[in-house]
Amino acid sequence: MSIDTSARALRLAVRMATVIGASLAAGAALAWSNHALCTWPALSVLPELTSRAPVKVEPLSVFIAADPAGLAALLRDEEAWARAQVPAYPARPDALAFPPETAPEAQLVARFLRAVRVNPASRLALYLQLPPGTPAAGRPTLTHDDVTTMKTDEAARLNTFIALRPGDLVPPIDVVASATDEPDYGLDFGLWENSGTAHGAGYGFGKQPFGNPTVEWSSQGPLHLGYFHEAAIVYKAAPFLLRAYPEYRIHLWRSLAAFALRKGHDYWAWRFTGWGMHYLQDLTQPYHARVLPGVAVTRMLWINTLDIVGLHGAKNDAVQLVTNRHFALENFERYWMRAAYADRSSADVGIDALRDTRLDASAVYDDDWPRRVISQRAHDASDAIDAALVASLQPKYVSDPGYVFGVTQTGVDIHAELGASSPAALASLQRAIAPLLGNLGTTSRAFVRGVIAASR
Repeated sequence: MSIDTSARALRLAVRMATVIGASLAAGAALAWSNHALCTWPALSVLPELTSRAPVKVEPLSVFIAADPAGLAALLRDEEAWARAQVPAYPARPDALAFPPETAPEAQLVARFLRAVRVNPASRLALYLQLPPGTPAAGRPTLTHDDVTTMKTDEAARLNTFIALRPGDLVPPIDVVASATDEPDYGLDFGLWENSGTAHGAGYGFGKQPFGNPTVEWSSQGPLHLGYFHEAAIVYKAAPFLLRAYPEYRIHLWRSLAAFALRKGHDYWAWRFTGWGMHYLQDLTQPYHARVLPGVAVTRMLWINTLDIVGLHGAKNDAVQLVTNRHFALENFERYWMRAAYADRSSADVGIDALRDTRLDASAVYDDDWPRRVISQRAHDASDAIDAALVASLQPKYVSDPGYVFGVTQTGVDIHAELGASSPAALASLQRAIAPLLGNLGTTSRAFVRGVIAASR
């Protein structure tokens, strides 16, 4: 390739950042819709968890106050690990380090939330989510707003949350499953210096690398996405893709879970486990591991060539289509899982995949897994999943750039619609998605085993 040709290719690659940046700004930062619905079946076949006795509920302040010096040492080690191991990691300001001294419990909680750099308005309620169809049976319930700061989360509004009290005894699997959905309830909202929040201004993450920092779900994106396997030219065009930090969150919550388990604070051990598992499960979703599934790099370059000369339609259409397909996959999975819970008399290919333990023996979790294994599998499956959605769903959902999923219509249940119109297409799409759920199940069980091993 000549120097002139190379320079031209690079200029086109740089322009490709326009498509990538726009798609990430428009796309969802949510992955699987309601992680708990997948986590329950995935962990139901894990005796290391299901055989454990119920754990005693306690506020976060009790866990922190029990050993602030030990917690300070662990968080210091975590920061050192992240600086050494996470590419492009934005170092936590030293002033936010958790101090080892005792203090009133409210101060300890505030210090902890600053040290782990989460949204200080996070609800952190003591609660459990109930599986669909499980009655509250007289137990006090909580509203959507009691557990999440998110105002636009349609999925969470379908859930039933029961209130817990300190001292209640609850099964560990229910703690983990409930907690796997919690990072989508506002933990990572407004963390960037251009988010317009006081905590974002002081957390040291810098400006949000992609997406819209003022949109609640978009602001959490760089901590929930992992585009680790794009073509080299994509990174030249969009180096901001390298600023994605799910590995930081996974390692942090895993280390805190193991620490809590060692210290006898089992409730928070399993809640932290669920938090860490959330980000790992996010990386099993193809639209969280690939920038534009279904769009080849050459096509991206051509779209940008058109954009350069003022023809913006192809870019806008590509962005809207990939966003709609992302939302469509989430919607289908959410209502599929809810239907499977409602009809427990019949076998379900998705539930079976989540419970499939045949690959568990070879699944040994380590710190490199999220990048090297999990996101790679999702990336490799992305084009096939994108094609399956296009082949199975109504064209308006996946092939009409004039349709805006979640805006043009509300209350859509793609699973029910497809079952009524084409049971064969429903079964075909379920078979296509089942391997992704199998990967989620295997990964989730490996993560729990890793927490247990690290606690010894």
